[in-house]
Amino acid sequence: MSKLRSPWIGPIVGHVTDTTARIWIRAKAPEDEGVIPSSNNRTVGVVSILNEAGAAEPLQTYYFRLRREFDRTGTFILGKDISFGLSQLTEKQKHMGHVEKVAPLKPDTRYSIRTGVLVLDDAFDDEKNVDSDDLLGRLPPAGVWVDALMNLPVDESAAQFRTFPGKMPGQLSFLIGSCRYPGLMFKIKKSDAIFKPMLQRVESQSQTGQPIRFVMMMGDQVYADLLSRYIPIKRADTYEEFQERYIEAFGSPNLRKLFQNVPHYMILDDHEIEDNWTQDRIAQSGSRILFHLAVGAYMSYQWSHSPRSFDRHLYYEFGCGGYPFFVLDTRTQRFRDDIKDELKDNHLLGRPSFDPANYPSQLDHLCHWLTAQQSVIGNRPKFIVTPSVFVPNAVTTVRSDRHKNASDSWEAFPATRERLLEVIVTHQIQNVVFLSGDIHCSCVAELSFKGSSAAEKLKAFSITSSAFYWPFPFADGEPNSYVHDSAKQNDTFHFSGGRFAMDYKAYNFCQDDNFCQVDLSWDKRKLAVQVFSKNGDILVNRDAPARPEMRTVLSLAM
Repeated sequence: MSKLRSPWIGPIVGHVTDTTARIWIRAKAPEDEGVIPSSNNRTVGVVSILNEAGAAEPLQTYYFRLRREFDRTGTFILGKDISFGLSQLTEKQKHMGHVEKVAPLKPDTRYSIRTGVLVLDDAFDDEKNVDSDDLLGRLPPAGVWVDALMNLPVDESAAQFRTFPGKMPGQLSFLIGSCRYPGLMFKIKKSDAIFKPMLQRVESQSQTGQPIRFVMMMGDQVYADLLSRYIPIKRADTYEEFQERYIEAFGSPNLRKLFQNVPHYMILDDHEIEDNWTQDRIAQSGSRILFHLAVGAYMSYQWSHSPRSFDRHLYYEFGCGGYPFFVLDTRTQRFRDDIKDELKDNHLLGRPSFDPANYPSQLDHLCHWLTAQQSVIGNRPKFIVTPSVFVPNAVTTVRSDRHKNASDSWEAFPATRERLLEVIVTHQIQNVVFLSGDIHCSCVAELSFKGSSAAEKLKAFSITSSAFYWPFPFADGEPNSYVHDSAKQNDTFHFSGGRFAMDYKAYNFCQDDNFCQVDLSWDKRKLAVQVFSKNGDILVNRDAPARPEMRTVLSLAM
C-alpha cells in the first residue's frame, strides 16, 4: 500500500441537505501521464469528519471509489454512506476490523473534513470490474489513515461547510454567477480573480449569523471552445482536451478555495460542449463524438456532485431550508427542428411527451414541480435556475421570427415559454424567480401579467448574473442590446390564444465582471439582489447617477 496523497483537484463540497453532504475529489496516480489515467493502479478516496477538537475520527473515516472511467473522480455522501457506498458491512469485513457506521449530520451545523487518495500497489487485473466488497477486503480499516490525513497540506485536502437548516428560515442568502472565460497566456490568472472576493463574502457572513448557504454556478464553468466553434484552434474535441479544460479551471487557486468552503451547485450551458449547442446538431459529422466526450467530462466534474432527482437526467431539484430550486438543463435537450423560421417547432426542454403520465418530459417535471410547491409552501418563492435567459429578450428579436430563431435564449422557444407561463397563470403560482447567466451582462427584470384580475396579482422576477470573467465587453452583453420595457418596445408575449399576456421591465444592467448575492427576507416579503465586482465591491452604475449602487430590492407578493 502506498502512502496517502492529497487530491489532485478538490475537495468540492457539492449537494448538501440538513443531514448529508456530497464530497467530490479527483485523484492522480504517480504513473499517469498528463491528465489521462494511463496507469493500471486503482485509486481510492479517503474522507474523515473532524471532531470538535479538530482531529479526524476513526469511526467516521471512509473509503470511496475513484474510477478511471470517470477520470479518477468520485463522490462520497457524508451522513448517508459507509465505505464504497455499502449498505452494511459483511461479517468478514467486521472481522477484519472495519467498523464504519453511518453518522447522520446535524442540521445547520458547521463541519470540517479531510480528504486523501490511496494508490493501490496490489492492483487487480486491469480488465476486471472489481466488486466493492472484494476491494474493501484488501484494505485495512479506514480509521488507520486518520493521522496521515491530518498530516496532508490543509489547502489541498481540507474542506468545511454548514449543513442546511432543517426548518424553513425567515432568511436565505446565496451567491450566483456564470461564464468563466479561461483567458489566454498572461490573462489566465485574471479568470480566477473573482473567486477570492466570493470566498471573502462567504467568510464574512458566516460571522454575522446569516450565512451564505451555497453558490450556484449557472453554466459555462469551462470553455471547451476557447475561441469559437468555427475555429478549430483551442477547441476541445478529444478526451484529453476536455479533461485539461476542467483541470485548469477547477485547479485554479481561488476557485479551489471557494469549492472547499461552501456548497456548490452547477449546471452546464453551451460552452461545456460547443457554442450555441442544440441537440439536433448531433447528426452533423463528428458532433456525436464531440457531444459524448463533452457530456462525459461534465458528468465526471460537475454533475457527479449534484443531486440525483430524475434518474440520470442532468436537470435536478433541491431545497435549502424548505425553499425550493429547480435547475434546468436548457442545453442538451434543446431542439431547433428543420422548418425554417418556424418557432413553434423549437423546444428548449426536450420535445413534448406523448405520454406525460409514464414518460414525462423535463417541462412536464417542471410544471408539476411548480404546482406541487405552490400547494405545499404557498406564496413563498420558487427559484428556477435556467442558464438561458428567460427575460429580457434581445432587441433584435423584436423585429421578426427569423431574428428570434437566431437567439440562444427563451425567445427562440415560444412553445416552451407558453406552456410554462400557462401553468404559472392558471395555477396561480406566486413569486417565481428565474436565475440566469449566459449573456455577459447582469440585470434584474420584473414580470407582470394581464388577462384576468388573478393574473394581474401575480409577481415573477428574473435575475441574471454574468460573467465571472469576460474580457470582451465590446463583443456582446451591451445593455442597450436588450429590451428594457417590453410594453413600450413591442415585446409583449401573448399566450393561451391571446387570452393572457406577459410584460416585463428590466434594469440595473452591468457589463463588468460580477457575481450576485441574493438575500431573501420572507418575513419582510423582500428579495434583495446585490451585484459585486471582481474586487468584491458593490458595483456602481456609472450611467445612472440617481441610482448609483447596483442593489435591487424586490417586493414579493404576500
